[in-house]
Formats: sequence, structure tokens, C-alpha cells
Amino acid sequence: MLLAANAGLGGGAGTIVFIILIFGLMYFMMIRPQKKQQQKHQDMMSKLQVGDKIVTIGRLHGVVDSIDEDAKTVTLDCDGIYLVFDRTAIMRVDHVEAVKPAEKEETSATEPEAAAKDVKETPDADDAQESTDKPENKE
Repeated sequence: MLLAANAGLGGGAGTIVFIILIFGLMYFMMIRPQKKQQQKHQDMMSKLQVGDKIVTIGRLHGVVDSIDEDAKTVTLDCDGIYLVFDRTAIMRVDHVEAVKPAEKEETSATEPEAAAKDVKETPDADDAQESTDKPENKE
């Protein structure tokens, strides 16, 4: 029945509409997401700063030591070894946030408390010795 309707349009018009729908679907399924991903990568690269942790496309992890805007390169510090990469070789950027001194004090204050809790939960050696010294009567 649908084929009969297409034949009534002259046959060629239905085919053209179908091809246009296919191209529209391809645009929304393939091209548009790729453009969004490119825009996201460009935003990430524009926010790149010295001290950021990055991963290259070769899965090399390092810290940005310097950025050369003219040559479009980045120098990475990989545990004391300095390597120069093109900016296009950067796959992922983990921005390092500065830890405030107040936050450091909070974490250091909670660590001794956690250690004290661990000590309280473990039984004393004297208690364990007393339980082994007492003979048990099974009769």
C-alpha cells in the first residue's frame, strides 16, 4: 500500500525523500556528535595550564612543565624526564586543584582519630593471653 502511494508520486520523488531522510539521520547520528566531541577537546586544550596532569594518545602520563603557543607544543615532566609533544597528542587533561591549608588540617586531624579507633577495636594482648590460659572443662 505504501509502495502504491510512492508510485503515485511519480516514483522518483519518494526515493529522493528517502535519501534526504537517510542523510538527515546520518548527520544527527555521526557528524553532530563528532563536532561536539571536537568542541569539547578544543575547550579542554584552551584551559590547559602548567601543572596539569595529562595523558597522551600513547597513554603516557605526565605533568605539564611548559606550553609553547607558537610551536603548539607541550613539555611534559614524566618523573624527571622532560618530553616535548604536539598539543594534538594530548588525549585527556586532569586539572590539578590547589588544596587549601584548611582542608589539609581537616584531613590530618581526622587521621589520628581513625588510628585511635583502630586501636580501640583490636583486642588487647593481655585479654587474648587470659583466654588461652584458662583450661576448659568439656565434661
